Amino acid sequence: MSRLFLGLLVALLVALSAASGSPAAAPQRVISLSPTATESLFAIGAGKQVVAVDDQSDYPKQAPRTTLSGFTPNVEAIAGYRPDLVVVSYDPNGLVATLRGLGIRVVVQDAAKTLDEAYAQIRQLGSLTGHAKQAGALVAKMRKRIWELVSAGTQRARGLTVYHELGPDLYSVTSNTFIGKVYGLFGLKNIADAADTGGTGYPKLSAEYVVSESPDIVVLADIACCGQSPRTVAARPGWRSVAAVRTGTIVRIDDSIASRWGPRIVNFVRAVAAALAHIRK
Repeated sequence: MSRLFLGLLVALLVALSAASGSPAAAPQRVISLSPTATESLFAIGAGKQVVAVDDQSDYPKQAPRTTLSGFTPNVEAIAGYRPDLVVVSYDPNGLVATLRGLGIRVVVQDAAKTLDEAYAQIRQLGSLTGHAKQAGALVAKMRKRIWELVSAGTQRARGLTVYHELGPDLYSVTSNTFIGKVYGLFGLKNIADAADTGGTGYPKLSAEYVVSESPDIVVLADIACCGQSPRTVAARPGWRSVAAVRTGTIVRIDDSIASRWGPRIVNFVRAVAAALAHIRK
């Protein structure tokens, strides 16, 4: 009898486990207050389960964008959508505890520091929404494409320098940031590293410093916010002598792509690889 009881117990546990992982158990009213998570949810096929996204989630276009804010969240407005899962990228003013106190499930996905962390977050969303297989396939595809692009560009990147511009006020990123690690994949030398005396990862450079370093590649991540372009960069006093300006190796990357760690990381890596292919050594 004891063996029979044990067998029935095991069968029951397996059945319960299978049921909890079935599509029927997956959340059907998801709110994303993270633009990165929004992109990932739609990329893994969970878009139909998303009922609302924050005001910064501008991709993909079909995402149900609202006035909800991930920076100054309104708990009543969020709860009004009757969500069974809320995804956030950070926790302003105790938002997570408040929502959980209302019985709402919340997942926090902080800004990824590495590609592996970014992949793990995509997989987590897949597991939570019943799209684990699609998430795994997406990660595998991203890994493969990034590896191909980096492999093709590493040789060309040897000995070259890069400057990443967050805004025309010349704030930049170092190799310790997620963005900086993308350049590190190719072996590019980041000119912002030596200037980061405060260790923030986001130093403000001077025009004189950038000109004196004369980076081989300039990446503009301020084209949407601030209208920067190769033309505006070339018009800056003294910048015509910068190597990237002389060779035309100025990369224009959509601000949102450069600031998120979701599926479009591949687009970012592709843009860097294309810039390297442009350089004649």
